[in-house]
Amino acid sequence: MILINNVFLPLDADFNDLIPVAAKSLKINPSRVLSVKLFKKSVDARHKNDIKFCVSLICKLSSDEAKAVKGNKSASVYEEPVYEWKRCKTAPAHRPVVVGFGPAGMFCALALSRAGLKPIILERGFDVDTRTKDVNAFFSGERLKENSNIQFGEGGAGTFSDGKLNTGIKDKRIREVLKTFVYFGAKSDILTESKPHIGTDYLKETVKNIRNEIISLGGEIRFGTLLDGLKLENGRVTSVFANGREIKTDTVVLAIGHSARDTYEMLKDSGFKMEKKPFAIGIRIEHLQKDINKALYGEFAGHKSLGPADYKLAVHLKNGRGVFTFCMCPGGEVVNASSEDGGIAVNGMSENARNKENANSAVLVGVNPEDFGKDDVLAGVRLQREIERKAFSAGAGAVPVTTTGGFLFGKEPKIGRVKPSVKPKTVFADLGDIFPEFIVESLKEGILAFDKKISGFADGDSIITAPETRSSSPVRILRGEDGQALNIKGVYPCGEGAGYAGGITSSAVDGMKTAENIIEALNN
Repeated sequence: MILINNVFLPLDADFNDLIPVAAKSLKINPSRVLSVKLFKKSVDARHKNDIKFCVSLICKLSSDEAKAVKGNKSASVYEEPVYEWKRCKTAPAHRPVVVGFGPAGMFCALALSRAGLKPIILERGFDVDTRTKDVNAFFSGERLKENSNIQFGEGGAGTFSDGKLNTGIKDKRIREVLKTFVYFGAKSDILTESKPHIGTDYLKETVKNIRNEIISLGGEIRFGTLLDGLKLENGRVTSVFANGREIKTDTVVLAIGHSARDTYEMLKDSGFKMEKKPFAIGIRIEHLQKDINKALYGEFAGHKSLGPADYKLAVHLKNGRGVFTFCMCPGGEVVNASSEDGGIAVNGMSENARNKENANSAVLVGVNPEDFGKDDVLAGVRLQREIERKAFSAGAGAVPVTTTGGFLFGKEPKIGRVKPSVKPKTVFADLGDIFPEFIVESLKEGILAFDKKISGFADGDSIITAPETRSSSPVRILRGEDGQALNIKGVYPCGEGAGYAGGITSSAVDGMKTAENIIEALNN
């Protein structure tokens, strides 16, 4: 096979007839091309008067593939990578326990199940159907359930998000993660889109299908089950305690997610080596999606071949801090992602169609360990909680919002063209009552800088919702090259909550790596 990169096509190109395109790129007769399929597709919007697609193609020739690519800088001989799900040679004395059923725990458990290890999965939250009912009830004004919400439950925080699968890591397992999602119900276009996303609506069914496969292979998932503690003997785990009951095991995966604050406390008290790590704090900003489309696509906005426009922005400020957009949700909504009574935290979400009125994105300020104390390894958690509680107080339990005009220029905030999408209730608030001054000033400077990149980004009618505090973990559970906790054998810190990933795909990859480490240790 041949991989052809950097092929530019018009927006009305026929993707069902790519043989002439491949032949032209390779400068060969079309009769030599046996088949062509789309490999990757992105939108090239660098020139608003000439927006087009940039694609990569996989093709098969009748002969002389090596000769066909010789001297062509955009083409190379390609072999589809094949991921081998490992098998365990012998059954261990005890079943492995996976704590957490977000992307890291889910893919780790799937790999362990396919290896024949029949893992026990402990998830403090509930199955996705129960969780959806609880989340909708909370959005309707009912009381928050601290173990069944946007953060906790089947699929993790990613289930109630845009389901973005693009990642900055490079790993051979990424393709297998995407193929696995498709196998279990995601749309196949995630294999070809340069910025793939599943959407909350499809993710809910996909995670259920993964769960059912794990169960069919002998795995066991215990919802509503909180890890209480671990029994350690001579620097090795011998059992765990969950909901007050002991489970004998010598292998524990800690895929706890970035919001399991009580679990962090328990691990700290148990003597696990941990360290503070940088993270980010900020707000969600909402614009009309049609305005973002116009700003980025110009006269091509609304073209039938273009979906809603998205963006990714970053700026380095004079004060040395970075401000960046994160988890941009085209055609989505802001959600109340709180997981503790007396606190407010927000996130973004969109369904597969991305067809709602507003676009939203986090605008985050980089926070370093020196910003939140030197002594306590969980000082970053304390900063998150302090901001969330101030937000709750500022809104008397409602979600704090303001307009960009109010935040940047001191104007009286009034709802204009952009309506806040977060539920159940909002209240105008002063962000200075919620955030430390360095975050407020950095946000202001960052938003104004982004307005120079996207016209209208600082439009006074835009809605700001606060606070976004859960973009990543503020702590890392240290592990060695074998994946085990530095000072405790048999325990494998894994995924975003352990400080080793930053999104659905990278978390899933880390879950697969962790399973491979466990299988290798057992096989040896």
